[in-house]
Amino acid sequence: MVLGKVKSFTVSFDCLNDSNVPVFSSGDCVSGRVTIEVTGEIRVKSLKIHAKGLAKVRWTESRNAGSNTAYTQNYTEEVEYLNHRDILIGHERDDDNSEEGLTTIHSGRHEYAFSLELPQTPLATSFEGKHGSVRYWVKAELHRPWLLPMKTKKEFTVFEHIDINTPLLLSPQAGTKDKTLCCWFCTSGPISLSAKIERKGYTPGESIQIFAEIENCSSRMVVPKAAIYQTQTFYAKGKMKEVKQLVANLRGESLSSGKTETWSGKMLKIPPVSPSILDCTIIRVEYSLMVYVDIPGAINLSLNLPLVIGTIPLHPFGSRTSSVSSQCSMSWLGMGLPERPEAPPSYAEIVTEEQRQGSLDVPAAREELDGPLFAYIHEFRFQPPPLYSEVDPNPDHASRAEERRLDACPSR
Repeated sequence: MVLGKVKSFTVSFDCLNDSNVPVFSSGDCVSGRVTIEVTGEIRVKSLKIHAKGLAKVRWTESRNAGSNTAYTQNYTEEVEYLNHRDILIGHERDDDNSEEGLTTIHSGRHEYAFSLELPQTPLATSFEGKHGSVRYWVKAELHRPWLLPMKTKKEFTVFEHIDINTPLLLSPQAGTKDKTLCCWFCTSGPISLSAKIERKGYTPGESIQIFAEIENCSSRMVVPKAAIYQTQTFYAKGKMKEVKQLVANLRGESLSSGKTETWSGKMLKIPPVSPSILDCTIIRVEYSLMVYVDIPGAINLSLNLPLVIGTIPLHPFGSRTSSVSSQCSMSWLGMGLPERPEAPPSYAEIVTEEQRQGSLDVPAAREELDGPLFAYIHEFRFQPPPLYSEVDPNPDHASRAEERRLDACPSR
């Protein structure tokens, strides 16, 4: 008997979105199929899958142990998020080469479905960084007698969703700084910078509206600028490694001495970037907006406003930004309050005379309810309330009660 050959061996996923990209989140069901295409017949001991999710950090540092001695220190750390195994064909043991329990796969294309559920606990978002990564994959292994196992692997993406429609991420971010330039014994005027953005949370593709005011009272020419930075932080063995990368930037007009520039919603678009990673213990991805003044020959004057890049965009009903809400919150100050409160409606406007007289007749069906309690309730059913008056009818009683209260107060 001439054994056939495996022509192709692949793993594919049943995508949950219209873009045909395998993207999942915690609690989702990851399903797919292992496809084997063979020419002729092959005998198989087992077909297994292994799903894994792993955050991994690795970097090296050179150390000096003496005048002529140097060594390299490795820093590595791992966090496992997913570990799932399943057998699609055959049995668990595949270390022997016996002919028993083999499965014959005939010539042609064959698909074997699999499914697994991601943990309900928060997962780290898929990420590729300079010193670490967060990866999720499904690996398939085809075991045949007297042959090395065939292996194939397919990665999928996991997003731990961040909803920016929360009070914390919808809150405005603002700051103010100033700087005085000195050269030997000469002191120049100050450079001041104030900046504000409408919220802390954004999603890729959105534009950040920057409101800023830059005043240059120094003798130098300065340039206001803004930039979005991504900060990757890696942790291993009690050490930390940080990488800062520029994501997007813009430049304002040059300011000569004594000039002021105002940004009334200058737009800075966020390019396609990875969402923030805030819950992983060994990898952290954070973003910030830096609004700064480029000062030649001196340290720049800068403001850092924290950002969170999320996955769930702003809802239409939540699009009222802080600038609008702040205008509304200030507008009520100009509204005058009425000088005197409006009196409530009179009793005659609420209850007619017919209703009051009719309520005095006790229905025959309620004779069994006769008693002191029912008579009390029935008597006051339509009795008019006390007369409304803006003047206290008993001022003497009120003043005496107030005096007694003041005398009894120990703080006085």
